[in-house]
Amino acid sequence: MTFNFINLFRNIAMLSFMAIFSTNTFAEQGLFWKAESPNSKPIYLFGTIHTDDNRVTNFAPSVKAALQSVDVFMMETLAPNDPAVFMMQNNLSDLLTEQELDKVHALAEFHVMHREAALHMKPWLLAVVFDSPRPLTPFAQDNLLMALAEDLGKQVIGIEDTQEHFGVMDSFSLDEQLTMLRAVLKRSDAEKQRDFDRLISAYLAGDSDKIAALDDSITGGMLSPDLWARMRTKILDERNKVMAERVIDEAKRKAVFVAVGASHLAGEGGLIASLKKAGYQLHAIK
Repeated sequence: MTFNFINLFRNIAMLSFMAIFSTNTFAEQGLFWKAESPNSKPIYLFGTIHTDDNRVTNFAPSVKAALQSVDVFMMETLAPNDPAVFMMQNNLSDLLTEQELDKVHALAEFHVMHREAALHMKPWLLAVVFDSPRPLTPFAQDNLLMALAEDLGKQVIGIEDTQEHFGVMDSFSLDEQLTMLRAVLKRSDAEKQRDFDRLISAYLAGDSDKIAALDDSITGGMLSPDLWARMRTKILDERNKVMAERVIDEAKRKAVFVAVGASHLAGEGGLIASLKKAGYQLHAIK
């Protein structure tokens, strides 16, 4: 089967590395919110999880009604036109041990990737691919939301441009990216499936305690405390501020539906708190 970079993107790259590895605790219970302000058009905020699992892709009527009512659908970023954004000049054959390469070859076959493509892919992105279940379809939850918006004739825009989105993880050194990849290569299939099932259950329940525990045990346990702390800052804290500003600016003119990784909703710097600080009244939509 021919390896397709755009399909790869649609399967893994619209959400951040962290949104796939883990989902942080929510500031309040709920994944779907409506934010209203006298000085703004409505904002619908939907926390996503990037999988095609049908437990999260059968959308409630309230989600479809919200999409119908808005002018603009906003997601973290749109698909890049140039597949080079996924690739590096180095070859993993020169960077990994023979045992690690054997694992890369096996996982590339499992995820229907050409070996040569896998060996030249940026290690952080390869880590995301290999730590995710093999998708059964090219339509993950966020992709389906985008498709629904397009079918409804809504404008679709990225909150970040391609360079911003991928530049976050590209800012980590090659050695740090290899550390991320090696951490994934050490995980067994059973561990990945177990953690995926636990994450899905926590996502469906909106259980903040469970999600926080998963965050620490899965992602925090895979990386050093320093690397994990810097990833959190770059992936969440810094990006959340920019995302909130751009969503609020867009909502001055048009009603928007915002679909971002659920990890971006939570905490003092999350989108929920940022919208409240900006004067919005929020309520969860069941």
